[in-house]
Amino acid sequence: MTQMADRALKRLPSALRQLLDSEAAGGLLLMGAAGMALILANSPASDFYFTALELPIFGMTLLHWINDGLMAVFFLLVGLEIKREMLDGQLQTWSRRALPGIAAVGGMLAPALVYIAINRDDPLLLRGWAIPAATDIAFALGILSLLGPRVPVSLKIFLTTLAILDDLGAVVIIALFYTSELSAPALGLAGLSLVALIALNRFGVTRLWPYLLLGALLWVLVLQSGVHATLAGVALALTIPLQPTPGKPESISSPLHILEHGIQPWVAFLIVPIFGFANAGVALIGSDPRALLETVPLGIALGLFLGKQVGVFLFSWATIRCGLADLPAGASWLQFYGVGLLCGIGFTMSLFIGALAFPGMPEMSDAVKIGVLAGSLLSALCGWLLLRLAPPSPQDG
Repeated sequence: MTQMADRALKRLPSALRQLLDSEAAGGLLLMGAAGMALILANSPASDFYFTALELPIFGMTLLHWINDGLMAVFFLLVGLEIKREMLDGQLQTWSRRALPGIAAVGGMLAPALVYIAINRDDPLLLRGWAIPAATDIAFALGILSLLGPRVPVSLKIFLTTLAILDDLGAVVIIALFYTSELSAPALGLAGLSLVALIALNRFGVTRLWPYLLLGALLWVLVLQSGVHATLAGVALALTIPLQPTPGKPESISSPLHILEHGIQPWVAFLIVPIFGFANAGVALIGSDPRALLETVPLGIALGLFLGKQVGVFLFSWATIRCGLADLPAGASWLQFYGVGLLCGIGFTMSLFIGALAFPGMPEMSDAVKIGVLAGSLLSALCGWLLLRLAPPSPQDG
């Protein structure tokens, strides 16, 4: 029985491989959910769609529960992935962090500068500078999955790693720039809850239920504090114990691995599609096509489509030319550029930051959605087409 168990463990896919597979499938589901939202928002059922999202449930609207509640689980998964990759995965060493890390910086800086350049004359609109900053890993990997073996695995790993670092940057941006007025008592109690979580980790507690109970309390307190509630998910993730086993980096005995593998399918196949369905609906019937040329949607669309590809590619090119990293194995420069184009798909995180940038402003909500949808769709189509037509790397024969 022991030998059979050992063989079964060896056949378990790595966490990264499972991420690539499930997120790709989840990305296709997300596309379908976003498409359904657009159809409903422009159909006779549009009133029902928008009214349902405003349904009050225990003091918050349904949309609020989705964006602050369900997405806290999404951010929990993001935090788990970041911690695992940093301590026991692809980002364990500086040499592995160099290319995706520097590319992520360029891919966040350039889109923000494009948006700022277009909206520089209006201080209120400048609040949306971070909307085009992050890459949607599920959507991007969903596009890559349509290309099959045409794209080297090394590029899929590069895109996944860059998107994880993008998410880390987005978390920092949300914490620093998109918090409302703070409640000192709630924030203090949230700090005590976090200290208790750290104490559980330091005292070697490996059962998950104490962490999850304190994590739920932390979410409630952060929600009341004025800091965005989803950040409680990241804070909880960083306290979950990771127990790297020498020579066995994919050990499933670690509490972090158990929790990550447990919630990953729920996030990929339920939470993110629900978020997309609830946030992608925008009424386009009767709207003026020139609305896309307004500064907010234009800044977002160009930030995603132009800023992302330029930032990712130029910063990566400079990193490789300086000898700090190598071009991903088996990939050509044209294929690498195609992946840079796919980084302009900012759907989930862009919509999320857009809701934080312009709270309680319905007219801005539609502008954000139009810009995000336009920039993401253009990046997806151009990236898919380029990778579909790009010849393989010369070193592959």
